[in-house]
Amino acid sequence: MLRSLLVKDYMTADPLAFSPEMDVLKAVHLLLEHHLSGAPVLDGDGHLLGFFSEKDGLKVALNATYYEQPGGPVGQYMTREVLTLSASSSMADAIELFVAHHYRCYPVLDDGRLVGQLCRRDALTALEKLW
Repeated sequence: MLRSLLVKDYMTADPLAFSPEMDVLKAVHLLLEHHLSGAPVLDGDGHLLGFFSEKDGLKVALNATYYEQPGGPVGQYMTREVLTLSASSSMADAIELFVAHHYRCYPVLDDGRLVGQLCRRDALTALEKLW
């Protein structure tokens, strides 16, 4: 039954995204403002370059504390190797990724372009629907 549910039906469409040049402190503010644990980082053509997460934001705080480096561009702190989901993936496949890895969100791609973001909470929403 879970295999019949698709990522595209539970993802957040039109997610918050950052450019690699954006100031990291502004990115942290936007994550907090939107109650997100992370957001994709895109180039000018909309291609995925990385992901900036709460954990990456904490690295910024440590650098500011220990090395007196207050911020910098998002591209300096983002995670570059990003696991992604396809919009047509089953929710079962998505949940397997959440269980196998520590990530809280995955960018959702369709034909190589960002179309959404799927978070753990979205996966739980899909499970609740089955119950």
